[in-house]
Amino acid sequence: MDPVAAGRGREPGRACGRAPRAGGARRSPGAPASAQRAGGAPPPSGAQATAPRAPRTRAARRARHTSALALAAALLTSCAGGPSLEDRGAVTAAPGDRHHLIVGSAGFTESELLAQMYAALLRHAGYRADLVTVGNRELYEPALERGQIDVVPEYAATFADWLQAKAHGADARPVASPDRNATMGALRTLAVPRGLTVLAPGSAVDRNAFAVSASYAARHHLRTLSDLGRAKLPVRLAAGDECVRRPFCAPGLRKTYGIDITAVDPKGVGTTPAKQAVQNGQDQMVLTTTTDATLDRFGLVVLADDRALQNADYVVPVVNRSRAGGARAAAALGRLNTVLTTADLARLNERVDSWRRLPEDVAHDYLTGKGLLPKGR
Repeated sequence: MDPVAAGRGREPGRACGRAPRAGGARRSPGAPASAQRAGGAPPPSGAQATAPRAPRTRAARRARHTSALALAAALLTSCAGGPSLEDRGAVTAAPGDRHHLIVGSAGFTESELLAQMYAALLRHAGYRADLVTVGNRELYEPALERGQIDVVPEYAATFADWLQAKAHGADARPVASPDRNATMGALRTLAVPRGLTVLAPGSAVDRNAFAVSASYAARHHLRTLSDLGRAKLPVRLAAGDECVRRPFCAPGLRKTYGIDITAVDPKGVGTTPAKQAVQNGQDQMVLTTTTDATLDRFGLVVLADDRALQNADYVVPVVNRSRAGGARAAAALGRLNTVLTTADLARLNERVDSWRRLPEDVAHDYLTGKGLLPKGR
């Protein structure tokens, strides 16, 4: 979904440069958004999976927010150090099944919705599950390796190429493709040495999309990204700050389409400020996703990716193997695969971004409506 990193993972002094935003804090209406950690013994084997869903009261949210702030501080202070991957036995240890799991979100609406659904399903299966928002992959992936985060929603093609670049450098050959099985095989090969387990994907798929204002498209006769490249227009792109170096973002737009990206305006992936910047002409194009249901509200249209710069990204849960790699967690998370579709994701995003409902409530209502959680809780 969000573009693949061009660099070798966390740059010294960079990924730890800002604290993650604590989950539970209210985001600005319409902004793609999102969400804690400790150990503990697993419940007895065969224990009934009847743990109640965490209360959705204001006091409970405040308590979760407080502990999320504590986790955010822990992530920030520990980010500079910690054992290297090669020094940890977690890579070869038996899959773990900790009772208290931390679900991470990347900070945009869809990631938060998925994280909320993962947490709810884990709670229903008997786990204690808390959430934390950790702004981007350069920060949360090392935390996932270290076991500071246990579960994150990911996108198969993007994450495969990101790990490839992290392992072999920015010029490494991409391993992702439109072939789901080939991409999943490559992703798992790269994830295993890092102590990560990639669970099964479902049918829900997402990928990056680039949108311009409808009036701009009409004025310059634009329907595709190739049209924009041929128009030789200077383009200021509203996106996440990592877009500058990720090959499926600004570098890819220049190389594949010849688009003159003059600057990246770091307003985030598909956020309300990013869309407003394109709407009012401050920027010419915004990075969003194919499941963004709010573009019409801002008068934006997607330009077709006619040269297939973006791979189709299947939604996959990725877990820390030593803490959440067992069959019980996989079964709990895998239940979402039986119901979630790409169209569902777009509708869920709309309920948060357009209807301004809380992601936690939208996620709970969806799981209840699909029969994955009991009603009345």
